[in-house]
Amino acid sequence: MTNRLETLEDWAAGLLGQLEPASRNKLARSIGQALRRSQQQRIIAQENPDGSKYTPRKRRNLRNKQGRVKQKGKMFQKLRTSRYIKVQCDSNTISVGFTGRIARIARVHQYGLKDRAGRGVTEVKYFQREVLGLTKQNSDFIKAYLLSNLTRQ
Repeated sequence: MTNRLETLEDWAAGLLGQLEPASRNKLARSIGQALRRSQQQRIIAQENPDGSKYTPRKRRNLRNKQGRVKQKGKMFQKLRTSRYIKVQCDSNTISVGFTGRIARIARVHQYGLKDRAGRGVTEVKYFQREVLGLTKQNSDFIKAYLLSNLTRQ
């Protein structure tokens, strides 16, 4: 992924140097928002950037649980909302990521780290599920979007 990102950055640097800072800011914001939508769609589809499916949750024995048993839906339903996936950009950078407490949860899943699911619970090793990542389609979209915007000006 890093190689793909560096190639895209080298390719776009010369073209973006010709734009005024205000135009670059506007362009960066629209690309960032499109990337956020793309990440949200990928999370809804429960896919890693390489196209493989997320490792499913572990099954839990809830037979002896007292009270209401809440059925779990797909993973990361709240995490994928615009409230938690933030876009930050200026004339030189675009950043799509998580902030606050949610960033810690996303990082644990992104890299497959150990964490506690609650207070007083033993640490659990989570499977790696890449919540954020640049795909080939994202790279192609950015190139096409830049070209279309630069040819209009």
